[in-house]
Amino acid sequence: MYIQDDGIRLNAKLDMPSNYRPGMKCPLVVVIHGFTGHIEEPHIIAVSKGINDVGFATLRADMYGHGHSDGEFRKHTLYKWLTNALTVIDYARGLDFVTDLYLCGHSQGGLLVMLAAAMKHDVVKGLIPLSPACMIPEIARSGELLGERFDPDHIPEVLHGWGDLELDGNYARVAQTIHVEEAIDRYTGPVLLIHGDADEAVPVEYGVRAAERYANGRLVLIPGDDHCYDRHLDRVVTEVQDWLRQF
Repeated sequence: MYIQDDGIRLNAKLDMPSNYRPGMKCPLVVVIHGFTGHIEEPHIIAVSKGINDVGFATLRADMYGHGHSDGEFRKHTLYKWLTNALTVIDYARGLDFVTDLYLCGHSQGGLLVMLAAAMKHDVVKGLIPLSPACMIPEIARSGELLGERFDPDHIPEVLHGWGDLELDGNYARVAQTIHVEEAIDRYTGPVLLIHGDADEAVPVEYGVRAAERYANGRLVLIPGDDHCYDRHLDRVVTEVQDWLRQF
């Protein structure tokens, strides 16, 4: 299905709990992919199915310029993603079977749900950042993205790096204005932050610092695992399930 965000179609999939019966009410977890990702990635599907298996619905959504949603990848920014996420959250809250709302996101999607939870702190019951890319605003302010160095005060019109990837310079301009610490401080609900300690894309210390700063945060490190949990995805799913069972 598609969720409309001010003329932008966001591709989304709603999956009900494994034990769902007509008329049943249940909590729902919004699940967001990462940079260059989409809702059909193995780790996104595995986490979503695991959540369904413990009685929660999931709403997976492709953000602007990713997957089957509208927009060009090179023109996406965290602001565009944030307005997408707020729209998806409002859509989920309007579903008549939803009792409580949770957010889960991977990598850039992990950073995104941290920002969205700060804005929607009064309606988000719990937060699950997976390998959140908390360093994006920091490195943008220092003048580095996609492995490319640039003058942070004179950002180029196009950023190149990581093979043939290109980003509009506005991606960096937007990222520079975001302060992750302020978002963390605004959300005081329960947080489960999972990070592989061999993450090659987002240094694990960013996840550790974020979890420590949250008022009600729990950190789970996955030994020897990488950014997308290619070695121990089953452990990630189990940790998410065990955490959700407390609610």
